Amino acid sequence: MPDVRSSITDAVHFYGSSTPRELVREYGSPLYVYNETILRTRCRELLGLSSHPGFRVNYSAKANTNPALLRIIREEGCVADAMSPGELYLNKMAGFTPDELLYVCNNVPAEELAAAVDAGLIVSVDSLAQLDLLGRTRPGCRAMVRLNPGIGAGHHQKVITAGKKTKFGISPASLPEVFDIVNAHKMRLSGLNQHIGSLFMEPEGYLNAMDVLLGIASRLRSEGRLNDLEILDFGGGFGIPYHKYENQPRLDLAALGQGIHQRISEWSAQNNYKGRFYVEPGRYISAECCVLLGTVTATKSNAETAYAGSDLGFNVLMRPVLYDAFHDIEIYRGTAPESETVAQTIVGNICESGDILAHNRELPRLKENDILGVLDAGAYGYVMASTYNSRPRPAEVLITKNGTPKLIRRRETLEDLAALFTD
Repeated sequence: MPDVRSSITDAVHFYGSSTPRELVREYGSPLYVYNETILRTRCRELLGLSSHPGFRVNYSAKANTNPALLRIIREEGCVADAMSPGELYLNKMAGFTPDELLYVCNNVPAEELAAAVDAGLIVSVDSLAQLDLLGRTRPGCRAMVRLNPGIGAGHHQKVITAGKKTKFGISPASLPEVFDIVNAHKMRLSGLNQHIGSLFMEPEGYLNAMDVLLGIASRLRSEGRLNDLEILDFGGGFGIPYHKYENQPRLDLAALGQGIHQRISEWSAQNNYKGRFYVEPGRYISAECCVLLGTVTATKSNAETAYAGSDLGFNVLMRPVLYDAFHDIEIYRGTAPESETVAQTIVGNICESGDILAHNRELPRLKENDILGVLDAGAYGYVMASTYNSRPRPAEVLITKNGTPKLIRRRETLEDLAALFTD
């Protein structure tokens, strides 16, 4: 039955055989809820971008590292990357093998580089200094370098990862120095990668950046300097429509797939290349399979601003505070939809003035004990959660293919908060 505001999740039967209120009663609030069918669908959409035999979808595990979800992603045929020892550990726990993993790191110590090489992974570095450290630490190893193609994209400056104002990548102008380091340590340059940014919604920028990387690889191969190439990784940033109640259009996967397939097919033929091509989506795979449930705990007005207080502080979902990110909100009360709306600011329970989930959002008037549903919370949601204000992190539940809920991470306890103290 439709709720106060629930048309998006109603349309996909998101909660299966349960209701949001039932899930909160069973597992507590806040609560991350994932839908297995949607997760598998997003994997299949991306795997369908190209039929080229070397094409791979390389899931960026930093978006969501729950092993239950990682296992599903692997079952669907994706490979994955890791950018920390913890992510590598969880990827391996989910069943990923060394040939299904990349280590894509940023400013890490020698011990971490060595551990990744010893685990059988190709390691991607994004500075000359890190490349030299990798070579000194493990001479003769396989290496990948991250180039900055000079083209950036993203919804916020903090998620643009290429161009002139970013910490990431090596300038193509520094490639002679790259080869000096590679040769000095007898390394094999097994891959080139790039990443232009996060949440692009038009294909053109991504395809243009692909052209840059393919052009560089062509030139290097013609010079006989890229003979050990195994992987060309074009990065990620595939966006999803966060403004669902405004009918925001989706990324045109048909146009993107056509552009990707044409480029890698032609380039392989021209360069007699039998290796792999990676795209690197994290958000597109995991974001839309999750709704974060929370509870309205208080309502008030300060001057002309109406506030709805909730248990959804930025310790639970950081994106709105960190990126000014927008998430659509649903309201579950067990009553019929309401057409009348009023501007309300939804805030959390953290003792910070910036703890705001949604600014002046036009919504049906919220009441205490309403259950809120924060849509598209599966990417950079739980992985960014913290215990700030010493609040335990929430549980995670998976709505399985048959519609039943399954606990995939228990709620933290106060005892968990104290478990690491030694005195």
